[in-house]
Amino acid sequence: MADALATLTGKETRSVVLGHLQRGGAPTSFDRVLATRFGGKAVDLIQQGEFGTMVAFDPPDIVARPLADVVGKTKTVPMNSDLLLTAKALGVTFGD
Repeated sequence: MADALATLTGKETRSVVLGHLQRGGAPTSFDRVLATRFGGKAVDLIQQGEFGTMVAFDPPDIVARPLADVVGKTKTVPMNSDLLLTAKALGVTFGD
């Protein structure tokens, strides 16, 4: 598939074995539904001819974000985030 895409697009293309990339454990039902929603939105964007965007989860919606708005930017998690505080309470360390 990667070779065919490279030929069609003229761009360097690499294949990735998802299991080698993803080391977060077994997917939850939320993960599976989210992935399906991302895929559906990506197909919709292609059908609409809307390129140069990425799909994003903006709860509760799946939305398109222009790549120019997200590339090269860092999105941080506030130190007082409930998720971060819960993880720390459970013994997860973040190098601090």
